[in-house]
Amino acid sequence: MRVAVSQFATSLNVHENLATCIRMINEAAVCKPSLIVLPDFCNTQPWYVDHNQAWEQALSIDGPFLKVIAEQAKKHDCYIVLGVTLRRDITRNPSNNEQGGSIKSNISVTSCLFSSIGDLLHQADKQTLTQHEDNFFTSACKVSEVVTVPELIIMPFGKLGLLTGSDSKIFETSRGLALQGAQLLCHSMSSFTLDHSDLHGPARACENKVFLATANKVGLLTPQVKPQKAPQEQSQEQSQEKSLLSSQQFTIPEEYLVGAGQSQILSPNGKVLANIANNEEGFIFADIDLAEVGIENNQKLRPDGTDLIKQRRPELYQEPAAIVIQAPSMKQSSQHENSPNESNQVPVTANVAIFATYKINEAAIDDVCHYIENNLSDIIQLPELFFIADKKTLNNVEQMAMVVRLSKQLINQVITVLRPFQYVCTSLVIEGKHQAVLISEQGLFAMQQQLHFCQRYQWTELGGELNVIELPLEQGNINVAMLTADDANIPEIVKVAAVNDIHVLLVPFDIQEPCEVEYSLLSRAAENRICIVAASREKSFAIGLPTDNDNNNADNNKKIKSQKSTGLIANLTTSGALLAQLKSGKFNGYINLPQVKQQQGKITKAVIHPSEACNKFTCVFT
Repeated sequence: MRVAVSQFATSLNVHENLATCIRMINEAAVCKPSLIVLPDFCNTQPWYVDHNQAWEQALSIDGPFLKVIAEQAKKHDCYIVLGVTLRRDITRNPSNNEQGGSIKSNISVTSCLFSSIGDLLHQADKQTLTQHEDNFFTSACKVSEVVTVPELIIMPFGKLGLLTGSDSKIFETSRGLALQGAQLLCHSMSSFTLDHSDLHGPARACENKVFLATANKVGLLTPQVKPQKAPQEQSQEQSQEKSLLSSQQFTIPEEYLVGAGQSQILSPNGKVLANIANNEEGFIFADIDLAEVGIENNQKLRPDGTDLIKQRRPELYQEPAAIVIQAPSMKQSSQHENSPNESNQVPVTANVAIFATYKINEAAIDDVCHYIENNLSDIIQLPELFFIADKKTLNNVEQMAMVVRLSKQLINQVITVLRPFQYVCTSLVIEGKHQAVLISEQGLFAMQQQLHFCQRYQWTELGGELNVIELPLEQGNINVAMLTADDANIPEIVKVAAVNDIHVLLVPFDIQEPCEVEYSLLSRAAENRICIVAASREKSFAIGLPTDNDNNNADNNKKIKSQKSTGLIANLTTSGALLAQLKSGKFNGYINLPQVKQQQGKITKAVIHPSEACNKFTCVFT
């Protein structure tokens, strides 16, 4: 099927906005798409003087605006998705007008889907309202009293789900649709940041193995000319406007509130199939095959054949599900008379390092110990079973016995070279189970059993709980969790760790596809406000596949190259750094994108800010 997405600007003139929608639909229809996706707030802008104006701008579900859109769908024989504001009450109480529009009405921000014969097939109310939207609109969860996933739409060419606005900023809505078999998610947006197009959107596509078509706004998101009000109303209006543009610690200057554009169509691995790489009016399209994804045809598989839907263990995701542990011996050590670590103060910084040896077996253990002796990092992160090159050999009884022996040898050797308040994290086989471990100078400090099934470790027993470890450092204590194998690829379990107040997530893993480090792990850091240290053995993946435009090139096969992928250190953007951007007038378009240092070579070091995990300043405007 052919999918088109369009981006354009709107104003507070509903009639002009309808004309713009018609014009952009006509332009996109030239490519004869099966589906056209338009942005959010197609009928209006999200900033208002008062609730009366919000009501006047909102549409009736059976009003002329949506009837014209239905006619366009029928005219061009295609499906159309767009986001609008809808009146959910029949009328607005006249008494509200007498109070200067200070009383809120029941208005939703809704994605509407029209069929090729002009029927309104489905409405999906926005699940996640930003702060300024919450002033004027009601979300789906507030209307229905419970958080519900929008109904999945079965179409002639596949299964479709609708996302609206900030719904991609969290994983839940997309995941719910994917679990129902969604193959394509249509996302209508109105955002001034680049976080969605560069991180959240690709993460939603690859973690669910779905196509994603996103249409974003361009142009001013706030009214260019504000209505004049009587002097007695101006002070109230100015105060309200300040609150609309502010988020706890931050005020976003109005000049930044311009639609970011960057509309795009993504493949199930998060790669861009087509995009508008600017914030100017326009449209793009791509041909996609929905048969590539879906539950029924068993295509939601990891590269090793693991079914990512069956991997899930909902019983683990009931919050709170974690326990806090600390080894008594380390607790005593942390109270040494020369140590400042007698309080529970979270350190501002911590030194972390990834060490990836290219050796195997005993030589790999010796290599790690040599590195530890010559480095002062607080936490040294190693890949999953770092001393084994081929995990498939673990199905061999003799090989497994060797891994168990090497696991014990690693612990015994490492404790002889570690300093106080210094730790090594990796995964080992202990008591026949694959487990992430933290090793201190005094021995095995903490363990975390693998929680989710994966094909390469199908022999291991799975754990039943997530451990949160209170880890003493010289500067203070931090809470950490460990996830190994495919566990960190499951957004649900990372959220459980985050809501139990971890500062750092340690991930010894074996990368299976590039999108894990390009999007998935980064989105876990951004959406949960945690630092992540993830180490993997280096892998090579094919890139640069020939395009349709290269059909006449006899050397197409030579264009297929390989891309090396490893782990990363994801640090949190400090609140001070964002504030400095906003004050200096050099806002780069990102609100909450982590600071990333890619794992390169044998040694990768970084300073992380665990104390920022206590500061959940994620901007509500994204």
